[in-house]
Amino acid sequence: MKPVLIAPSLLSCDFANLEKEIAAVTKSGADWLHVDVMDGHFVNNITIGPPVVKSIKRVSQIPLDVHLMIEKPEKYVDAFLEAGSDVLTIHVESTSDVKGVLQKIKSSGKKAGLTMRPKTSATEVLPYLDMLDLVLVMTVEPGFGGQKFMEDQLPKIRFLNQEITKRSLNIHIEVDGGINAETAHQCRAQGANVFVAGNYVFGGDYKKNIQSLRVP
Repeated sequence: MKPVLIAPSLLSCDFANLEKEIAAVTKSGADWLHVDVMDGHFVNNITIGPPVVKSIKRVSQIPLDVHLMIEKPEKYVDAFLEAGSDVLTIHVESTSDVKGVLQKIKSSGKKAGLTMRPKTSATEVLPYLDMLDLVLVMTVEPGFGGQKFMEDQLPKIRFLNQEITKRSLNIHIEVDGGINAETAHQCRAQGANVFVAGNYVFGGDYKKNIQSLRVP
């Protein structure tokens, strides 16, 4: 099983002190920084665009894990790659050209990720599995932080882990939504190895909370 990676979600940090927050979670043991990009169309919220990602990249010493919750990501993928995304994840529901977008990410030398809404079957990502570096399982509805973990998504993690193992692929399974020490253990048991946590990390002692997510 792959080693555990922790990716604090900057959506929950203090944006008035973004550089300090990035330095603090990095010093506290974060492996990646998770950046949520929302467009107000694919999800009912708006967050940040390429200029802010570029600014984050400039002050970050660890990789940027960028999650595009946007319609037609093919229009913007170049801008987010140029801004400094190290891992760039799109939604399988967000475009009619999933393969083309993933190929563009891969051709840039960056890691390509694919995710789906909780109601979308994991089988939807299977045709693209050979192109991926990461599969993100959403354990809340995308668009807002602070939601309750959806236990009915655990079988999806197990299914994807079995398929990845069967094909002998080198793919991270990331989980985002309601992650804390307890739910991270549940997800790890099903095969996940990358944990995104916003409120849980930034709502207390950063180092202690990150360490509690680093399950064996």
